[in-house]
Formats: sequence, structure tokens, C-alpha cells
Amino acid sequence: MKVKISNIMKKGKVFLLAYDQGLEHGPTDFNDKNVDPNYILDIAKKGKFTGIILQKGIAEKYYKKSFGVPLILKLNGKTNLEQGEPIAYQLCSVKEAIKLGAKAVGYTIYVGSKYEAVMLKEFAKIEKEAHEKGLPVIAWMYPRGNAVKNEHAKYILAYSSRMGLELGADFVKMKYNGNVNDLKWIVKSAGKTKVLIAGGTKALTMSLFHETEEIMKAGASGLAIGRNVWQRNDPLAVSKVLREMIFNNLSYDKAIKEYRKCKK
Repeated sequence: MKVKISNIMKKGKVFLLAYDQGLEHGPTDFNDKNVDPNYILDIAKKGKFTGIILQKGIAEKYYKKSFGVPLILKLNGKTNLEQGEPIAYQLCSVKEAIKLGAKAVGYTIYVGSKYEAVMLKEFAKIEKEAHEKGLPVIAWMYPRGNAVKNEHAKYILAYSSRMGLELGADFVKMKYNGNVNDLKWIVKSAGKTKVLIAGGTKALTMSLFHETEEIMKAGASGLAIGRNVWQRNDPLAVSKVLREMIFNNLSYDKAIKEYRKCKK
């Protein structure tokens, strides 16, 4: 069956709202507003995101197939309480994801971890099952563990993106190290696998727009962003500007003007 990557894309680009942090970080990322999944779903819809990333439990209890924003179901995860070599086991099946209405699935591989082989084996099985059902697969490629001396190094990030291509991922979700030339090589190393950049911790708004311009110019296919949107007081204003930068090549200077206009 043909993999339907267009289900989570628009104009060949991707703009995903991530809300899988509750398992990974606990509720420390949340306040009285954004602790409620309904608040996030509202942002995803009004912000015109091309997909929303959820873990199984949130999807079961809050997401409806008629919602209108495609669901990307995260199939593995871990807490941050265990401080040893990182491993995230599969917690949800492709079959369950389809039942919940998912249009794509995601899986984290901690590149360089002592348990890398376990995750590679699980990912291979997931990728096969998902592709047989026409679902695209996003690989979170995060270098971690004692074997990784610098998780932001050009070499290790490019290695990680290349792994995504070699494994058959449709998209890789990577972190941006702040060097646009490094990112160009990371994107090139991924070949036909599309590169999405993770939003990470909340940054200054102007820094976020500046980095987004660099990310898109480097050839990335978009963002998978969470806290940098829903932790803000003006998530829809920020979403609107980011959307224009991703889909309509809005420049940094024009993004600042558009943002100020939205704030009025």
C-alpha cells in the first residue's frame, strides 16, 4: 500500500503541534491552562496545524476522529526519572493507532544508547506494519547515552538523520544545533527522508522566528513544535506567524512585523 505522507502535509511542508511531553517530563511543563488537553486541541485546530502529536492515553480520552487535525500517535516513550542509558519501549501498537484514527505514527530512537539495538528492532517492526497500512512513520532521532560525547555535533546529527533514511523512516524529527550549514548537511544526509525540527524548550519569540527562517532555508520540511507554542500567552499569534514562515516563506523581518500586527 502506498504510504500517504500527504495526510500530514500542506504544500509539501509540515507543521505539527507536539503534546507528548506529559509522559517524558511529567506535568512540570504545564500550567492551569495547558495541563488540559482540550486547550491544546483548540490551539491545533485554530492554529491550522497539519497534525497533532499525542500519546495513546490522551488520544483515547480526548481526540475524536472527526476533529479535523490529523493525529500522529507516539508509539513509545519513557519518563525522565530513570537516569541510566536511555531506552523507550513500545507502548502502543500500529493497530491501536489506526483504531484511534492516527494518520501517522512516531517512535523515538536514542542513537548511541546502550539499548540502541532494542529500539532499532522495535522500529523495524513498526515501520513494516505501518507502511503495510499506508501510514507514514516519523522517527525521533535523538543522540543520547554515554557513547555520545556531544549530541549537538554536526557528525552525530548527520549520522542520526542518515540512519532514519537507512531504516525507512518517512520523516526524522531532529534537534537544531543553531548552525544553518550543519543543518544543510543533515538534511542532505537524510536523502528522501524529510527532516522535521523539534521545537524544544520555550525560547524568546524573536529567536524562535530567526531559527525558523534558518531551518526552512536549510531545506527542512517543517517543525514539530510544542512548548514554544502552547506555553505562550499568545499561542495563536505565534502559530500564525510560524505557519506563514513554513508555508509561504515569510522572512524573519516580515515575521516580526506580522507578529506585532497580531498582538495589536
